[in-house]
Amino acid sequence: MIMAKITAADVKKLRESTGAGMMDCKKALGEVDGDLDAAVDYLRKKGLGAALKKAGRVAAEGMVLAKSSGRIGVVIEVNSETDFVSKNEQFTGFVAQLADLILDQRPADVSALKALAFDGGQSVEQALSQLIATIGENMSIRRFEVAEVADGSIGAYVHGGGKIGVLVAVNGAADGALNTMARSVAMHVAAADPLCVSRHAMAADAVARERTVLSERAAASGKPEKIIDKIVEGQMRKFYAESCLIEQAFVMDTDLTVAEAVNGAQAGAQVIAMARYQLGEGIEKKTEDFAAEVAAQLNG
Repeated sequence: MIMAKITAADVKKLRESTGAGMMDCKKALGEVDGDLDAAVDYLRKKGLGAALKKAGRVAAEGMVLAKSSGRIGVVIEVNSETDFVSKNEQFTGFVAQLADLILDQRPADVSALKALAFDGGQSVEQALSQLIATIGENMSIRRFEVAEVADGSIGAYVHGGGKIGVLVAVNGAADGALNTMARSVAMHVAAADPLCVSRHAMAADAVARERTVLSERAAASGKPEKIIDKIVEGQMRKFYAESCLIEQAFVMDTDLTVAEAVNGAQAGAQVIAMARYQLGEGIEKKTEDFAAEVAAQLNG
């Protein structure tokens, strides 16, 4: 049987997603023939890995912008090669215009957005090409998402000068208190990074995977079989409380969950959608020096 080659990049990725030590990551990858997802589960079953994190690391420059207008909002990411360009007024102005255009025209996807008319009769794609030629650096419109409510409020928040952008949609009767709460929840999402709005929105395979890891860890601990189910159910409740937005402790008042805080602002109000963009999330950047350091230790 030919075993998969364990690379320094694989070890780095596993370390970032679990918080486990380098040699533990190397061993885990060896045990599961290089499968990263299986290695995460292996480490967690051994109690060596931190809670599962979202895949992806900030590895690209540019800007994320979140903006709302009435009962509709948009979050958009436009990438550039360097952080210098992300501070260029032409670049930031272009991103702001794109956000306004999306709010007005509501294109279905990036391709549809690029085809829309922009300034001077040119298309968005042509305007982007012109901006690239003017600034002298490659750029791309990566993604955007729109949130809308029939009745309620859209909270928009940008953190770190465009490093994180969040939209939150809250159902209810739009008023000042609900508008303020929607923005506060958006700020919470930026800080707490929930996986989904509620446990009902969580992917079934993610729930099954978490339950399997917890069950196997509990079984390996030597606890009596008759109490393992109760242990797992308790840990699953904790998992939901950490992962689901409405069950998380509200960062501005940790005595309340997010759902309780929203209902306190307006009886019956509910968070129904969220979108959180982190600049460069999921785009890999070369880290040659780090890889060489890890490789040297692996081969030592």
